Amino acid sequence: MAYAQPHPRLSVVSNSSLSSVDHLSPTTSSTRFSLPSAPSLHGAASIVKAGPNRPNIYERNLNKTRGAEVSGAAFAFLFSEIVQYTQKRVSGINDLERQLNTLGYRIGTRVIELMVWRAEGSSKTPKREIKLISVLMMVHTQVWKAVFGKPADAIERSVENPDEYMIIDNDPPIERHISVPRDMSQLSCSSFTAGIVEAVLDGLSFPARVTAHNTPNPQFPNRTTILIKLEKSVLDREELLK
Repeated sequence: MAYAQPHPRLSVVSNSSLSSVDHLSPTTSSTRFSLPSAPSLHGAASIVKAGPNRPNIYERNLNKTRGAEVSGAAFAFLFSEIVQYTQKRVSGINDLERQLNTLGYRIGTRVIELMVWRAEGSSKTPKREIKLISVLMMVHTQVWKAVFGKPADAIERSVENPDEYMIIDNDPPIERHISVPRDMSQLSCSSFTAGIVEAVLDGLSFPARVTAHNTPNPQFPNRTTILIKLEKSVLDREELLK
């Protein structure tokens, strides 16, 4: 879906303005999608031999997998198959984006559940964010890191529409290995990401309609904008909290 920057925007935060060591460190690259080195023959043999004794995946400690990496090649292949499978069962670009959004929403419900569980388990006094900006910052940083291994690049607020916010990702990991045909140039596979964001916001009681839009520029051809349009109830609650 093409998105031609319809509204003036006020920058809330961008990676260039963040001063934390975590954001300035070169290790903030997308290591979550780094390709693992090929195992040796000896290692492969030992893995096969130990197969029957490996613990059930449902018995694994969720805190021990907090920093686990996922093969970039495996993720790209799986997501490609998802897009192709869905494309064969829809009637147009809008329908395809809607289906990807629905699939992302299912992932988002699990992401927020896991993040809340880990936060409650690692802190004696866990807190829940109730302010809009704090929640958006959490999505921009913590959710993006949990899913993509890096924070988003910026978050902006619409000047004309107070109920609209935009999260900018200059190089979305899910778009890196996707080649969109010319006749489908308006397609944004980041609708999958939009579904994740929408589920997280719904889970935190900040209902919104979230969509993805291609906003490329010469420096970042895959640049994507995640547009968040909040429901009126969220803005009314923000006024009461002031």
